Amino acid sequence: MRLTKKTAASTDAAQSEGLGVSRRGFLKGTSVAAGGLAATGLLGQGMIRKAEAKTAKSTAPVEVKRTICTHCSVGCGVYAHVQEGVWTYQEAAFDHPINKGAHCAKGAALRHHGHSTRRLKYPMKLEGGKWKKLSWEQAINEIGDKTLQIREESGPDSVFWLGSAKFNNEQAYLFRKFASLWGTNNVDHQARICHSTTVAGVANTWGYGAMTNSYNDMQNSKSILFIGSNAAEAHPVSMQHTLIAKERNNCKVVVVDPRYTRTAAKADEYVRIRSGSDVAYIWGLLWHIFRNGWEDKEYIKQRVYGMDEIRKEVEQFPPAVVEDITGVGEAQMYKVAKMLADNTPGCVVWCMGGTQHTTGNNNTRAYCILELALGNTGKSGGGANIYRGHDNVQGATDFGVLSNSLPGYYGLAEGSWKHWAGVWNVDFAWLKNRFDQNTYRGTKPMNATGIPVSRWVDGVLEDKEKIAQKDNLRAVFYWGHAVNSQTRGPEMREAMKKLDMMVIVDPYPTVAAVMNDRTDGVYLLPACTQFETYGSVTASNRSIQWRDRVIEPHFESKSDHEIMYLFAKKLGFAQELTKQIKVNGNEPLIEDIVREYNRGMWTIGYTGQSPERLKYHQQNWHAFDFTSLRGVGTEADGEFYGLPWPCWGTAEMKHPGTHILYDTSLPVKDGGLGFRANFGVERNGVTLLAEGSAPVGNEIGDGHPEFTADLLKQLGWWDDLTAEEKKAAEGKNWKTDLSGGIQRVAIKHGCAPFGNGKARTIVWTFPDAIPKHREPLYTTRRDLVAKYPTWDDFESIFRLPTLYKSIQQRDTSAEFPIILTSGRLVEYEGGGDETRSNPWLAELQQDMFVEINPFNANTLRIRDGQDVWVYGPEGGKAKVKALVTNRVDRNVAFMPFHFGGRFQGEDLRSRYPEGSDPYVLGESVNTVTTYGYDPVTLMQETKTTVCRIEAA
Repeated sequence: MRLTKKTAASTDAAQSEGLGVSRRGFLKGTSVAAGGLAATGLLGQGMIRKAEAKTAKSTAPVEVKRTICTHCSVGCGVYAHVQEGVWTYQEAAFDHPINKGAHCAKGAALRHHGHSTRRLKYPMKLEGGKWKKLSWEQAINEIGDKTLQIREESGPDSVFWLGSAKFNNEQAYLFRKFASLWGTNNVDHQARICHSTTVAGVANTWGYGAMTNSYNDMQNSKSILFIGSNAAEAHPVSMQHTLIAKERNNCKVVVVDPRYTRTAAKADEYVRIRSGSDVAYIWGLLWHIFRNGWEDKEYIKQRVYGMDEIRKEVEQFPPAVVEDITGVGEAQMYKVAKMLADNTPGCVVWCMGGTQHTTGNNNTRAYCILELALGNTGKSGGGANIYRGHDNVQGATDFGVLSNSLPGYYGLAEGSWKHWAGVWNVDFAWLKNRFDQNTYRGTKPMNATGIPVSRWVDGVLEDKEKIAQKDNLRAVFYWGHAVNSQTRGPEMREAMKKLDMMVIVDPYPTVAAVMNDRTDGVYLLPACTQFETYGSVTASNRSIQWRDRVIEPHFESKSDHEIMYLFAKKLGFAQELTKQIKVNGNEPLIEDIVREYNRGMWTIGYTGQSPERLKYHQQNWHAFDFTSLRGVGTEADGEFYGLPWPCWGTAEMKHPGTHILYDTSLPVKDGGLGFRANFGVERNGVTLLAEGSAPVGNEIGDGHPEFTADLLKQLGWWDDLTAEEKKAAEGKNWKTDLSGGIQRVAIKHGCAPFGNGKARTIVWTFPDAIPKHREPLYTTRRDLVAKYPTWDDFESIFRLPTLYKSIQQRDTSAEFPIILTSGRLVEYEGGGDETRSNPWLAELQQDMFVEINPFNANTLRIRDGQDVWVYGPEGGKAKVKALVTNRVDRNVAFMPFHFGGRFQGEDLRSRYPEGSDPYVLGESVNTVTTYGYDPVTLMQETKTTVCRIEAA
């Protein structure tokens, strides 16, 4: 429903047609209309007066486009009004099933992003320290020639393809395919440095590494634990669902954070925790839960493996130990534990405050174990509600813009490559020969995890004899990436200087264009915004939403998928890239890309969401319930909005999507599931399959392994396949049968294709099988290091040596006595290149700052608003404003991570191409942040390092 100016008669008519109540109509019928408020005296004298002037409005016909906000992962719907090709007006969609007419500051400013004058306008290159305009043909040829030269000299792995969470799903899929056809796994994107530890930790607990429920379903929660999440600033519109839960259910909200945030202001209980002590805190809660018998014993017996081992670990964390590590006293620990146990179903919410640690995967697994102990997972109002950062970081992760997996989390084994070669209709032998054929550390590059985005700097600077590939990185494509969101800024500048070539593909120049300290070898290619193309994006809750193209490409910008195609033509594999995809001019057809990945994404169920089904949901936002997300009437009746994955089988099966993962109260055909049987059928003589628990209608009635052709035969269900399906399914399993027949037959008999297993609390393939508290590499609590040390150094993780103990052994606590942590602001997003270039947002927050406790400020003789230097223990420094506040205690300082354009006191504004510098510049916190990586995913450590603050 759009809000349009109507007469009383037209409003009545619209309401009679079921279009709902307009905001104007609502106000007219209540005492809160302006006249009613004025009559009560609530509007002061002079607050209502006749408007003297207004901007003239175009009388051209209005075309209304439906799009999705391009900032965080909530997925808010927007109506964009376009007149004569110009985006003239926007409104939050009041009938959208996720945001219901709500917007945050960033969402409200979308229109400016679509026509910003600060954007890149044409291809450019840095030559002799000056920016020079190029044609697209020149740029593609020059960059392509250099790329092919590097390939010839150093192999395909010497080029790093750094993709983006700002791609739509189709572009993300095409980008991973592009890198694969180039012949490398050196491809990655922002998810590595925001939720990679979530994906690894959660998937290895119960099967899938994504949000189990939805923002909307949180309206049914009776308790919500926010830990490492400041949703009120990072995901503002999500808070409406939390507040509804408080009103409707008297939901108890607990916020655990080193800093008193805007989310904490809405909490029933705020817990100030020492940064980096999450595992000890969760074990402290479980100590009280187990001690008082508050755990869900029947749920654990039926659906959880290894909880007895967790009990033994938790016994090592009695209240006194927990208080010493976390700073949280016994009384508050007991209060929160009882609050969560007494108010089920409850969910846990986390973001980068939980993931961006050297122990990130331990943290995320501990959160899941808490939910399993309370029996919350797989229930409405429960689960792990993982808030993703960017609008399509979930989709870009699902589609494999990762150095450790192909699309759909298929991994990099030969069978996975053969699966995708079959989907792409590309000869496997040809594909294999595109890769370096040498072996490094016992593995060929095609089957070895590539260098992740968190470590590309080391891929450039590290001794090449210590890297598990032929040569160092020599060229990097920064395709929709904010380099200032990465740690170790000074070393990053050195890496940029050493590269043969930098290629930046983005609507804006980004910080990469100006911090590199180079005079040559940098190219800027103007990409469209997502408002100048169309396709699908996946919100945090796994719902897939279609966007219209709002406006045509501005200036000389091109869509990301067109740029990929142009490079593929130059590099020699355009035919393989688009073998099954129609190309209009130089632009691959988005709908054909969807149909191609529908044929291959069986693992996570991106197979049932055809372009037609997705478009139908988009055109019928009003038809989906605001709490359950169920379609009411229309052709989508009973379907979940956005067909959240897994949406099993082919589109013709009409699976409704899966709103709540692992919910056994529904049949699989209606969105029900058990836990994925992904870890075997038994371990040490103990079953890993569910016992006495299965989705409604499951004909096996108990735990069972994943489905294969052989299992169908054993069960006597093989003949349920058609003759054509039998031919395709022979020797295959539910993940590799391209006909979808195995999935169809399993679901016909009430079974989930991925089996019915137990969630596991022990991950025997990880460095810590049971989550352990380990002190941060840079810790101010040196007294705890001996008892809770980090790991020994690793010779190679993701191709690179990775340091732990050798860093932690260095005591910096005397010189750097304050813990430094970082986070979001409501006004900006990501690295801030786009939002700081938006005058409507730039006006709201004009300075980079550090929050300092009043005690520390007074001790250091620092006044509020004064310039200060923040120093890190690895030599980085940043000059920022002091914000003196009790939000942080005297042990902690906080800095936001959205700023760039200044570097260790140097103003870089003059280095931007003319007219493209953001309105607001500032130092990056990541000039000060330090070395530290999770050993499972190489997630960077941004939440717990140390600093020293001095007056400037």
